[in-house]
Amino acid sequence: MDTVIRELQASPKLELYFEEIQRILQAEQIKRSEFYRIITPKDKAEFINGEIIFHSPVRLRHNRVGKLLLVLIDAYVRKHQLGYVGYEKLLISLTRNDYEPDICFFRRDVSQTFSPQQMRFPAPDFIVEILSDTTLKIDREIKFDDYAAHGVKEYWIIDPDAEIVEQYLLQDEEYMLLKKTDSGILKSEAIPGFTIPVRSMFDEQENLNALQALIGEEDGPENDHLSTE
Repeated sequence: MDTVIRELQASPKLELYFEEIQRILQAEQIKRSEFYRIITPKDKAEFINGEIIFHSPVRLRHNRVGKLLLVLIDAYVRKHQLGYVGYEKLLISLTRNDYEPDICFFRRDVSQTFSPQQMRFPAPDFIVEILSDTTLKIDREIKFDDYAAHGVKEYWIIDPDAEIVEQYLLQDEEYMLLKKTDSGILKSEAIPGFTIPVRSMFDEQENLNALQALIGEEDGPENDHLSTE
């Protein structure tokens, strides 16, 4: 982002660019207000760079992977009272865009401020997106940049066909790939103490084994989940 701003500052057309950007954003705000007005709980929809995008139903493999991972994260977070886990139709409203990530996590000091009737939410600490043919470019490019720009600390991208997960961590406002794997152990940085076998996202029995281990464990995260940093 700093590079783009420096390039604009160096241009004699800076004022003209600013006027055009204002015009674009004003038009987008009108369309964004319409987006909020027309969407319903039945819709799977996002507002991305000025466009309203309605998503088609997902394939079974996509749904299964999301469900298996959601069960593990939600059980662990609820057991240790770490915060709140959202899924699918929870609307994340960022500066310009609105997203409905497959899975997201808010730490406790943030989630405690939510109200039961709330419908729009701030950037979470952790997001999972499961790739599909129609969302692959958005997940890897627009959301990748936008999540990083808004401080989402950890981003997992899952390929349900190849059964591979990519784990990205935020460093200096950019995501760095920590791990890309189809096996082994995955340890979250944004969800304190959450550690699972990669195969538990793709295999029913592995998932049950991991769930039993998470629920049955006595040792959980230390008090670091109480931090407001």
